[in-house]
Amino acid sequence: MLIVADKNDAFLISGKGDVISSDDGLLSVGSGSMYALSAARALMKHTKLSAKEIAEESLRIAGEICIYTNSELTVEEL
Repeated sequence: MLIVADKNDAFLISGKGDVISSDDGLLSVGSGSMYALSAARALMKHTKLSAKEIAEESLRIAGEICIYTNSELTVEEL
């Protein structure tokens, strides 16, 4: 699974090639994805962080909660 996004849209691409969009522009994959998604939704509503900052903080929170998720992050911006 792969998440691709730009300023306007975000899509999840499945292993079968299905393209899935999100109602709120937030997507997540992986073992801690529900924790990261929950954190991102809260940060979107209650902070003025940038998209990159929200992604990083959401992943850090997921890493603290989920034993299968680590906190070693690499965020690629194009």
